[in-house]
This record gives sequence, structure tokens and C-alpha cells, in this order.
Amino acid sequence: MKVLFCVFSGTGNTKKICLHLSEALRALGHETDLYDIKNEAPMPETEGYDCLIFGYPVHAFNAPKAVTKFLKKFPKGALPYYLLRSEGEPSKLNDAAGIGPKRILKGKGYTLAGEFSYVMPYNILFRHSDKMAVRMWQAAKRRIARDALLVDALGGETKKVDPLRRAAAFLFRIEHPAMPLIGKTFHADKKKCVGCGKCAAVCPMGNIRMDGRPKFGMHCVGCMGCAFLCPADAVHISLLDPWRVNGAYPDEGDPATDGEICRYLRKTYMNYFHESEEL
Repeated sequence: MKVLFCVFSGTGNTKKICLHLSEALRALGHETDLYDIKNEAPMPETEGYDCLIFGYPVHAFNAPKAVTKFLKKFPKGALPYYLLRSEGEPSKLNDAAGIGPKRILKGKGYTLAGEFSYVMPYNILFRHSDKMAVRMWQAAKRRIARDALLVDALGGETKKVDPLRRAAAFLFRIEHPAMPLIGKTFHADKKKCVGCGKCAAVCPMGNIRMDGRPKFGMHCVGCMGCAFLCPADAVHISLLDPWRVNGAYPDEGDPATDGEICRYLRKTYMNYFHESEEL
């Protein structure tokens, strides 16, 4: 089987998951290719593929606007596909992030085979401890091993979304028109910015140009890659700055024990970790 991954990733979490799932599928004898969803990039060719996997992070209980825009332009077809999402917390509210993509792809003739979700550390709101990040990645790797077997058999489960979750997603979709306006007011600290251009390089929307320091345009979708990955912690995110998180998390090290799990949604995180470890 030949599998095409179409991936939108700002800080790299979603892409990291997809790369590891790709490796697991290759170990099972399948061929894989990965296409990065970026602003104004040409559409990928689907001819010759047997299965599609669309990967993206959850933005305020929704798929990022860049993903829905991409899917609306995606060519019609009849292949089975999976939705793969990374999320900051193991909340059922995030199940609503598949509503838009599923509706669009159904209209184009594709068949949903399953949905996968992985919890990864926040790149906005607050910074998880390094130990929490390590335990999240350990859980993700266990789930990747299971999900590779599901894709191998073209099996999987889909998420049911009740009216409450649909309503929450609808309300928070205000992010789509709001982020271009907020993102236009992002700026770099004059004293900290070294002009390295990493923020422009990582932006999947091509929204940042360098003129000594970064200049932000009107295509921001709130992925936070510019602020999170800035090596000088120089990018400020306007109204969202109180929740800014900077700096990559470790993959290796001591994982958080049950007693070291954060107080925020503590029981939910614990259930997610235990469920993953039972795999």
C-alpha cells in the first residue's frame, strides 16, 4: 500500500507524529510520502496512492483555517483517508476539530477510515513541565505503534461529536477571522531579536518577511511557530502574549509520575496516559 501524508504543522509536533507513523508503516512494508500544507503551495498528486492521512493540530476545537482552505482545493477522489490531530489536552471537545475536514472530504468522494488523536505539550496557554512532555511523547509513541497496525489493515474508529461540542467549536471558530488581525500586530523585541530569520523560515503561511527584524502580514492562523521556536524568545504575540510559550520540549528523560501530572485537567491527562500505557 502507498500512503500520502498531507500535514500542517506550526511548531513541529504534528509533523513529528506523522514522520514516526510513516516510519512505522514503512516497517510494515508500505510506501509513504509526506506533503507539507503551506500557503500557496501546489496541490499534491493523489494518483498511485491507496490511502491518505491528513495531519493537523487542533486550534480552539477546530481544524486550522489553512487546513480547511487546503481541503476545499483538494482534488476529488475515492480513496480511504484518516484524520490525525495533535492537541494540547485530551479533551473530547477536540473531537469537533474533525467536523469541517470530514464534511469537505465527504463532498469530494473520500471515505473516512478512522481518526487518530495525540496529546502533545502546549505551545500557547502555559508551559508544561519537561517531565510531562516526556510522558506525552512516550504515550504518543505507543499510540503510533497501534495506529500503524490499524492503517495497515485499513481499520480504525471515528469520533462522534455531540451538539455541545459542535456548539463550542462553532463559537471558537471566531479564531479564523480574528487571527489575521491579531497576527498582523505580532512584533519582535528590538533588544532581543538577532535577525536570524528562523521565524520566517518556520512559518507555514509565508506570513513573515525579514527586514532586519521580522515583519508580519495578514495570513496568520495562530500556529505559534514563530514565537515558540524563536531562539532568542524575541517574538511577542500581541493580545495573546500573556499565554506565550517559548522553547522546544525534550523527548527523552524522566517522565512525570502520576503524582507529578499537572493540576490542570489532571484526571483527564492521567486517564490518557494510563490508556496509552495499557496499549
